[in-house]
Amino acid sequence: MAAPALKSSYPLYLANEAKTPNQDLVVTDKYTGKEATRVAQADAATIDAGIAACVEAAEPMARMAAYERQNVLAHCVTRFQERFDELAMALCIEAGKPIRDSRGEVTRLIDTFRIAAEESVRMTGEVQPLDISPRAKGYQGMWKRVPIGPCSFVSPFNFPLNLAAHKIAPALAVGCPFVMKPASRTPLGALIIGEVLAETDLPKGAFSILPAHREGADLFTTDDRLKLLSFTGSPDVGWDLKARAGKKKVVLELGGNAAVIVDEDITGEDLDDAVERIIFGAFYQSGQSCIGVQRIIIHAKIYDELRDRLVAKTKTLIAGDPKDEKTFIGPMIDVKEATRLDNWIQAAQAGGAKILCGGKRDGAMLEATLLEGVGRDAKLYAEEAFGPVAILSKFDNFEAALDEVNDSKFGLQAGLFTRDLFRTLTAWDRLDVGGVVVGDVPSYRVDNMPYGGVKDSGLGREGVKFAMEDMTEIRNLVIRRR
Repeated sequence: MAAPALKSSYPLYLANEAKTPNQDLVVTDKYTGKEATRVAQADAATIDAGIAACVEAAEPMARMAAYERQNVLAHCVTRFQERFDELAMALCIEAGKPIRDSRGEVTRLIDTFRIAAEESVRMTGEVQPLDISPRAKGYQGMWKRVPIGPCSFVSPFNFPLNLAAHKIAPALAVGCPFVMKPASRTPLGALIIGEVLAETDLPKGAFSILPAHREGADLFTTDDRLKLLSFTGSPDVGWDLKARAGKKKVVLELGGNAAVIVDEDITGEDLDDAVERIIFGAFYQSGQSCIGVQRIIIHAKIYDELRDRLVAKTKTLIAGDPKDEKTFIGPMIDVKEATRLDNWIQAAQAGGAKILCGGKRDGAMLEATLLEGVGRDAKLYAEEAFGPVAILSKFDNFEAALDEVNDSKFGLQAGLFTRDLFRTLTAWDRLDVGGVVVGDVPSYRVDNMPYGGVKDSGLGREGVKFAMEDMTEIRNLVIRRR
């Protein structure tokens, strides 16, 4: 059965209600470049109204019983399952994400809400003895978590369903009202989530989902009525928002140029597996992932064999229409981004790098590309590529490989293929990243694990339980008994 077609237009959601003040935001099919649908766009007055409603909803949201919050999240899980094909096709069209990957993201959307439903009844505290000295004899302490209050969420284009879910679901789990600005190039996923939330009995003002262009959305960052800003996107934008956010708590999930180390003991079937996983990590959804494999650091003993096998496998990847089941490489989000990365590839080549395969661009379609000999001063090494490109290098000394991973202003996740437990633990100790993935690529994420980075890669952690902690405050209680 064919997936439902996109609607001709989509409303925004203001204080739980669908509103269509205009149809000003055009959403394109990222493969054809043609208009796919239109979306209502919020102006400053609408955003201000959404924040005001969010503030009014803070107390009734905080009063919701745990089972009531859980029921809302469980309803979302059921409805997302029922609308699975619709969600996948909308994502495929608006983001240019191959349909198989789009289905995978819908699965993760459902997982994230399911985890939040489970965690919503586990907001535990602690009884804490205070009689640590004579002056505290007779005192008893305990603490609990309470919702932080109105939250502001800004989500990115590359995972418009699941990265919106990683903000919305924890907020609902703890009882925080929110306003969200989805990426203007991919707003449909968040709006469909809004449509499902509008079916529930959440207090009025509990949520507003307001597509808006970046230049008109300052209130999401600067408004002092908001108690938390959670942003996922580029480092330059994220750190600028933090500087302007005022007194509110800020959580940033930013970029990276993730590396994977392949050690000398990876041979035979282990090497077969490494090839498959590295290709996936580098080129999944056209490399537009902040934990996509960008740097492949290979032990000199296996470098030539692994390089040749990676090149051969890359050449077999099918590029084209993301709606085609066979497509692995779809378009980048737009021609501008594809041109930027194409220029970085050519600059690296001019600086002495060798293109092993790929390297050609047609509009927003950029071939899956591997290079070696890229200088560390090249943008392709030092910056976030965010596209279907990876660079190879070799090492003789494991400590030097760790140093090479750390030779980056980013620190989101790193991957390590090794059979050596000592080297695994050394990497966990030494790598300056938010997460080390052993036996796999840095691109691997499960939605209940703590996820986030250090250095320019961000501030704070997502993963439902950990986001819930950020969206709550600890409230202490001290009792004196005489």
